[in-house]
Amino acid sequence: MHLEFRHLRTIKAIHDTGGLARAAATLNITQSALSHQIKGLEDQAGVELFARRTKPLRLSAAGLKLLRLAERVLPEVAALEEEFEGLRSGRAGRLHIAIECHACFDWLFPVLDLFRRAWPDVDVDIRPGLAFGALPALMREEVDLVVSSDPEDLPGVDFTPLFDYAPVFVASAQNPLAEKPFVTAEDFRDQVLITYPVERTRLDIFTELLTPAKVEPRAVRQVELTAVILMLVAANRGVAVLPDWVIRDVKYRPDYVIRPVTEAGLTKRLYAATRAEDTAQPYMAHVLRLGRTEPVKLQRG
Repeated sequence: MHLEFRHLRTIKAIHDTGGLARAAATLNITQSALSHQIKGLEDQAGVELFARRTKPLRLSAAGLKLLRLAERVLPEVAALEEEFEGLRSGRAGRLHIAIECHACFDWLFPVLDLFRRAWPDVDVDIRPGLAFGALPALMREEVDLVVSSDPEDLPGVDFTPLFDYAPVFVASAQNPLAEKPFVTAEDFRDQVLITYPVERTRLDIFTELLTPAKVEPRAVRQVELTAVILMLVAANRGVAVLPDWVIRDVKYRPDYVIRPVTEAGLTKRLYAATRAEDTAQPYMAHVLRLGRTEPVKLQRG
């Protein structure tokens, strides 16, 4: 039996209107064409779909089975058509994000909260498990945006600058380094350095200072949560180097000291990597704009 969407729409229209003439007008076809369509469908099914001696026209038992199928399928088809229209118009889409920056959750969640209010039809998700292979996942279309501080020259991938930030030294006010106006690589030799649980190649303090200077801290302790890192630092159990947006809530507290890393300080830039064909999508342009403005508010406290 060869069943088409138009057959389901026909069954539904006749049931809803109670007659061929009104159903034909609803479907915008002639009554003759509608009758021909019904005859062809009944020939295929081998059963009558209507009790023709009733007024208004009623479905037979076989016709009711087809009606139930139409009532299940047609709303799903309509929803899919609406979704495709949203994709074509740029109102809907997918925004799955991978983050190479462990501390970025602090500013990303406020950005996404603003974004979802403006774009409720965009499917938003964060894929933290892809952090170690985020850019390949972007090119395989497994994710749609990657937050990274290391732009690469990749075909078909745009790296949009978001904002600059300063990795800063955080220590307890009781730490001897609190007396210094800034810290250098050598200052870390006798310190316990508390970091996020990621590879050293993705930690600013190693890539920008310690590894080039060939300096190894006395110990490295890995901690998952920013709040726990700050708690341990306040207890003088170690020191940390964190992005400036992370320390906005503790920079004025007397139990912490915040110092530049090197006399000139360090500056890094975050980027949003997207596939080139997606960068200009209206919703993508909006989330990139939020990613350039909202984190700066956090940096300013």
